Amino acid sequence: MTVRELAIDGAVLVEGQRFPDERGEFRRLTPLETLAAAGMELETSYVACAHNVLAGTVRGLHYQIAPHLETKALWCHAGSLFDVLVDTRADSPTFGQWTSIDLSASRPEVVVVPAGVAHGYQTTSGNTGVTYVISGRYAPESGRTIHWQDSTLAIAWPLAGATVSDADASAPNWQQVS
Repeated sequence: MTVRELAIDGAVLVEGQRFPDERGEFRRLTPLETLAAAGMELETSYVACAHNVLAGTVRGLHYQIAPHLETKALWCHAGSLFDVLVDTRADSPTFGQWTSIDLSASRPEVVVVPAGVAHGYQTTSGNTGVTYVISGRYAPESGRTIHWQDSTLAIAWPLAGATVSDADASAPNWQQVS
């Protein structure tokens, strides 16, 4: 297993292992102690999965505020996506910055998103799936969203003509939430 720090303080990419044979393959994504060493609380609150039919689908940028912070470990189990993290933590050295990474089902990689970091993605192929392991209780009253096309953040989304939910399309911009 290889752990690589990302450009957002506390965010990491864990490169897992593939074991292919004539039947297909088995993937070891990450040992739990690797996630713990990366700062993820191991008290998992829930496991979630998103399926996206169309290429260009955008979900995010979502996060939760105190007292219901969430840490997420996620991976692409089908298709491919452009994954984005935005640091909303005022006390962080990377506050207000964003980073991205291309994830694909063809690579066993896990992204660890620290508490207080907004997360979103745009699918770069159809029928893309994302699996999440989340520590921290989901609390709608603590949920926040930053508009995915915020001009201050100026995220370079790869595909034009995105499919976005009404809630994400009407989210406040960075200046309103920071």
